[in-house]
Amino acid sequence: MADLVKELISGVVDSVLKEILKKTTGRVRTKRSRRKIRPAATTTVARKTTAAKRKPARKQVSKRRTAAGRSRQRRS
Repeated sequence: MADLVKELISGVVDSVLKEILKKTTGRVRTKRSRRKIRPAATTTVARKTTAAKRKPARKQVSKRRTAAGRSRQRRS
């Protein structure tokens, strides 16, 4: 009787652990990760040819928040 209960409990624990550790399918990517992923067309050869045509990166300018922007941030 004790073996039967022990076997039943271990079976339940195993199935629960498998369910927890199982990888979920169909995860939705975040916008950030979608932007990071490059399309297949941009291979190393294609990048070398377009690298000469690219404009230099612009210096970033910090944007000051307006009063409307601050209140909008506070609301959300």
